[in-house]
Amino acid sequence: MGLRKILDSFNYAVAGVVYAVKTQRNMRIHLTAALLVLGLGLYIQVSSRDLLLIFFAITLVIMAELFNTAIEAVVDLCVQEFHPLAKIAKNVAAGAVLMTALNSLVVAYIIFYPRLEGSSFNLGARVKATPLSVTMIALLLVMVLVTIGKAITSKGTYVKGGMPSGHTAVAFAGCTALALYTGSALVASIALVIALLVAHSRLDAQVHSLLEVVAGALLGILATMVVFKLAGW
Repeated sequence: MGLRKILDSFNYAVAGVVYAVKTQRNMRIHLTAALLVLGLGLYIQVSSRDLLLIFFAITLVIMAELFNTAIEAVVDLCVQEFHPLAKIAKNVAAGAVLMTALNSLVVAYIIFYPRLEGSSFNLGARVKATPLSVTMIALLLVMVLVTIGKAITSKGTYVKGGMPSGHTAVAFAGCTALALYTGSALVASIALVIALLVAHSRLDAQVHSLLEVVAGALLGILATMVVFKLAGW
């Protein structure tokens, strides 16, 4: 029962994020900007410290937008007609999003401007990024794309079903990352078997259709390959 409650709490949290992506245009804009910034960070090979700052800034913006969405929903639930306090609550929540967005712009300027100034963007001259950082960004990209896909296609809980299969996408992303990093046929084969077992479990549990599972696998593979390519692997 304890594990079930933990899993249910996780599913409710995921459903909340997907709902925000599905209904809030600003959330979709934030996620798109986050993907572009992470891609640029990979391309110019920012340090691990700078990457941590970028992740922190992105997380702050997304958290603020989630809180803003929650506050708006509570205000709309409690107030059926115009009230100045309701307006203040919504404006202050929107102000929090604005402050975090400005903070993220400052972080981006400090980190990227010195590196972009006079840069030739020569791929061959760059040093490969650390595999852990690249893998983390690849998995984050896959999860964001899965969230967007579910926001567009899912109904009801936003967790079960929908295009694509999130578990399958993450499993194949991990499989692809291991194959690209190690270059070992044995490691790649073992990782592929595990990913296929994950995909089969989604079909066996009748959570996803075959098309949704295949879409998840392709998403995980292609997104990871793009990230590793940008990172110089």
